Amino acid sequence: MRYVIVGCGRMGTGLALALRRGGHDFAFVDDDSGAERLEPSLRDRLVAGGCFDRDVLVRAGIGQADGLAAVTGSDETNVVVARLARLVFRVPRVVAGLHDPQNAELYRRLGVQVVAPFDWAVNRIADLLLYAESEVLASLGDGQAEIVCFPVPPPLEGRKTGYLTVFGEMHVVAVGRRGRILLPSSETAFERDDTVYVAVLRESSERLRSILALT
Repeated sequence: MRYVIVGCGRMGTGLALALRRGGHDFAFVDDDSGAERLEPSLRDRLVAGGCFDRDVLVRAGIGQADGLAAVTGSDETNVVVARLARLVFRVPRVVAGLHDPQNAELYRRLGVQVVAPFDWAVNRIADLLLYAESEVLASLGDGQAEIVCFPVPPPLEGRKTGYLTVFGEMHVVAVGRRGRILLPSSETAFERDDTVYVAVLRESSERLRSILALT
């Protein structure tokens, strides 16, 4: 897979290292000073120039890219680049990083998938503090929903998975049982030593905790 990363600051560099660990190809787009911020092993991946310059983007491989991440220090730049990649170059997967989460809803209305790192970090820290025995496996969107897992509490044993289903808010997506993963129906009953996997909206996290506390 090939990706274009616009901006080679801390976020862009971290993303590049993650892509490299996964065996993916990538190129940076940034101005000439960007090379100074990159570690030596990444400098040959930099295509220096303006991020709105069509020729620069083409040299970075945007025409063949499987995805693009716009993660400069400017929210406005990130969103414009993301829309350019989506609408002009038809890049299949495009994400814009945001520094001001207040812009997130506006940009989503423009059809831009956004990630607000500060919001995500705050929510993740809250999860680590508040979910005593659970683990957040994945954050969806910019933290609007999560996949969490936890060992089934004793009072939940024998109850059906539908007990943890609230339409539009939370849903049991899988159950780990004796080394296997089950995709349950609403009639599947929890057993001792099960691991429960729940998709839950961020705004419904407290409701999930309340339900578990009442079992």
